Amino acid sequence: MAYPWRRIRLPTLLLRLLAILLLALSLAGCAGKATIPRPTGREPATLRPYTVKGVTYVPLHSAAGYREEGVASWYGPGFHGHTTSCGEIYDQYKLTCAHKLLPMHTMVRVTNLENGRSLVLRVNDRGPFVAGRIIDLSQAGARELGVHARGTAKVRVEVEGTVPGAGPQGELPGPFYVQVGAFANMGNAERLLTKLRAAGYAGSRIASKEIDGVWLNQVHAGIFPTTAAAEEARLRLGTRFSGAFVIAQ
Repeated sequence: MAYPWRRIRLPTLLLRLLAILLLALSLAGCAGKATIPRPTGREPATLRPYTVKGVTYVPLHSAAGYREEGVASWYGPGFHGHTTSCGEIYDQYKLTCAHKLLPMHTMVRVTNLENGRSLVLRVNDRGPFVAGRIIDLSQAGARELGVHARGTAKVRVEVEGTVPGAGPQGELPGPFYVQVGAFANMGNAERLLTKLRAAGYAGSRIASKEIDGVWLNQVHAGIFPTTAAAEEARLRLGTRFSGAFVIAQ
């Protein structure tokens, strides 16, 4: 006895199974591809309110006219080599500092009111989160200001001058880049550069330099006109490139 429905439904079933198989293979192929996040217009995370130990802090969008006096401390060995709040790798031997509110990369003059020493540092981290303290100096900054031995000192913090070309929100002018990789092999650097440009970062570049006796080809995504734009890009690119950080021209 013939079963005509089989001659009709079996090919249809096979076609459906084949379509499902092709779709699965297509999705598997896409999952294996490296994608680079494209530019967006979202606000940088370092300018958004954040909470530490039950206290919420609201970062300033502009550093213009900022000035305060209080206690400075310093941090070093336990944080050296770790990632800072702005995405850079903390180097205790550089002149940087941590502040709870000032925009990242703000240049501040810190004056030790106990000995008169004064020094300009760059904000690249958040803190200190200890009651009564207003700024955390790098070990290098603490030594220069005479704070290292005692641990703390009364200081004055003020934004260092004005920046020609700063935007309406007090943003520092660029250009800025986001470093997303460093390769000994130029071919690897060039392949990443091609992907960045294809993803919309038309101003990306390769900067080659010798570091600790090793020649590296650094890949920079860009170009970004302000620190805020660069920081937003760093956060976006950081989902694909661990350790991405902002650099100036």
